[in-house]
Amino acid sequence: MPDYTAKKISDMEGFYKGLFLKARDEVGASSFGLGVIELGPNADDHPDHDHPGGQEEVYVVLRGSGEMDIEGDKVALDPETIIRVGPETKRKITPGPDGMRLLAIGGTPGQAYEAPDYSTVGAADPLA
Repeated sequence: MPDYTAKKISDMEGFYKGLFLKARDEVGASSFGLGVIELGPNADDHPDHDHPGGQEEVYVVLRGSGEMDIEGDKVALDPETIIRVGPETKRKITPGPDGMRLLAIGGTPGQAYEAPDYSTVGAADPLA
């Protein structure tokens, strides 16, 4: 019997007030972080952040466009661009006038992935 999971993004549980969707747990992935980020038109609610614990991230735009500010470098984001950001590099995503949906994939090189509790389906939203 084949081993797979398919789930509509629109049916996924959110956290951080719906800004992030629990894609990893929704599809049963366990070896890497996986989330969907939903940003409204020209929204400014994605945090400027880094991952000092060693997690690098790859972002893929699924819908819309915008830009990522990477420590002062502005990188255009669209469905034709994939971007990797190192763990200790600050990044902030700003969507354009149509908003943006991104897939974020993360992990710490050389280490087994450990999912944060709040990313599990049914867990309380840390910002609720």
